[in-house]
Amino acid sequence: MFYTYVLRSKKDGGWYTGATDNLKKRFSEHNDGKVYSTKDRGPLELVYYEACVDKTDAFTREQYLKSGMGKRYIRNRLKRFLTVAL
Repeated sequence: MFYTYVLRSKKDGGWYTGATDNLKKRFSEHNDGKVYSTKDRGPLELVYYEACVDKTDAFTREQYLKSGMGKRYIRNRLKRFLTVAL
């Protein structure tokens, strides 16, 4: 399985979207400061993920979620579940 995921920084409230084939390992790498994009933004929490059977699907979905329409989709999908302003 491949995963597309969204993390939220508890430090600055910012969001990070990514894709991987090992979600647990990748999440640990983010929180351990091993990922350049998020190393100064921890701690991070996993707020959303989707499982995909195909690698191409997961990375295509990642690109969509990074777009304006994709960000709007995530905001609407999670607005009832997250207590901070999106």
